[in-house]
Amino acid sequence: MQTISSTEVKQRLDAGEPLILVDVREPFEHQEFSIGGTLLPLGEIETMIVEPIEEYKNKEVICYCRSGQRSMRACLMLESMGFTNVKNLTGGMLEWREKYGA
Repeated sequence: MQTISSTEVKQRLDAGEPLILVDVREPFEHQEFSIGGTLLPLGEIETMIVEPIEEYKNKEVICYCRSGQRSMRACLMLESMGFTNVKNLTGGMLEWREKYGA
């Protein structure tokens, strides 16, 4: 599993690069604050419900959560399901909000 920093993701988003972001938090967390990712809670990944992102198996997929722990687990699971380029956003939304605000 690879990692990616909030700084790199922010720079790439600001440059208009289309990123595949996957938010593995719960729906209420996603509603509270999101950086635009597809909502796919960790529990759904654990039960192998990955249809919303299946088409991205061979593309870069960046997972994020609140702190980086759930997204790390999600990355490992996605890799075990055949995803080839999965990255964990280190520090999650806590770090993102600290650096860039809500």
